[in-house]
Amino acid sequence: MGPGDVRDAVESVRLRLSREPGELTPARVAMALRQEGRPVGDATVLAVLDALRGEVVGAGLLEPLVTAPGVTDVLVNGPHHVYVDRGDGLERVDVAFADDDAVRRLAQRLAAAGGRRLDDATPFVDVRLRDGTRLHAVLAPVARRGTCLSLRVPSRRSFGIDDLVASGSVPQSGARLLRDLVKARLAFLVSGGTGSGKTTLLATLLGLVDPAERLVLVEDSAELDPDHAHVVTLEARPPNVESAGEVSVRDLVRQALRMRPDRLVVGEVRGAEVTDLLAALNTGHEGGCGTVHANSAADVPARIEALALAAGLPRAAAHSQFAAALDCVIHLDRGRDGQRRLREVAVPLRGDDGLVSMQTAVVFEGSRSRAGPAADVLGVRLER
Repeated sequence: MGPGDVRDAVESVRLRLSREPGELTPARVAMALRQEGRPVGDATVLAVLDALRGEVVGAGLLEPLVTAPGVTDVLVNGPHHVYVDRGDGLERVDVAFADDDAVRRLAQRLAAAGGRRLDDATPFVDVRLRDGTRLHAVLAPVARRGTCLSLRVPSRRSFGIDDLVASGSVPQSGARLLRDLVKARLAFLVSGGTGSGKTTLLATLLGLVDPAERLVLVEDSAELDPDHAHVVTLEARPPNVESAGEVSVRDLVRQALRMRPDRLVVGEVRGAEVTDLLAALNTGHEGGCGTVHANSAADVPARIEALALAAGLPRAAAHSQFAAALDCVIHLDRGRDGQRRLREVAVPLRGDDGLVSMQTAVVFEGSRSRAGPAADVLGVRLER
């Protein structure tokens, strides 16, 4: 039986079995094939059974990719274009779906497993699955060339700072500085583009925090899993189909402040919660931290300003709060070779006009580091 025959058999067997719910077994598949007037050899039954199980178990055809060591992302651009990222950039893999309906069924099943709706009325979804994998899906025809899936695979283990040094992401001098930043309870943001390793580095730094301290983590979709003895994680909740029941990151930041945090952590600052985080860091909550999307450390003040303005905080107030709340920004980038690297540590300083600009304290170039104009300022903050 050729691939096309198997696909036809799977379609007909799926329809027949859907009318009579029950356990998916070889006997039921064989009976359905007979009822459809198709050949019932052992090879045929097993081929159809494997195809059907691939549709209902785990991530289906993508399961071997999601569970493969080192894979951080699995991307599906329609039925015939599947890519993975093993930490060295995207690479196309020899995996293909029968058609767009097969991709759509997988997307809808995964979304339903995460308690979310995905159909023509709601053609996109962003949800965390039970195993921690983050799913984003957009159905065709909104996705013009076919249904698209993006699976962000959580790390199977917690990374220590020595692991990041061994991988080349952080030089030895950078590791020493990062340890000092955490020990000194400086408030910081980890900045970088998508896929630059912000969450991984933040989780690693949280693992360096004194075990006696209580970490309260607030996230839109839970990804942080630091190796620490006392962690409380709060996760936002989107509204249901009746547009009720939403719990925003901003709501959770306010709740976290009442939970006696030694360190308040916002997994990703990307909305109105920025105002509550800055206010908290300005009222005695030392050592707070989070991540923010930015192309460079120099761009972080503009990013914070934009988020704060959208939340109703005036420009001058946003810069004043930012300068007083944050001690430094740790910037990461991802090279053309796919390697994630620590690039810079910068400190926010206010100018005569009251606006904040980032001044470089340390630049990292491969295994070497170079002091910047604000190195002394960072040194004072570490000693303080």
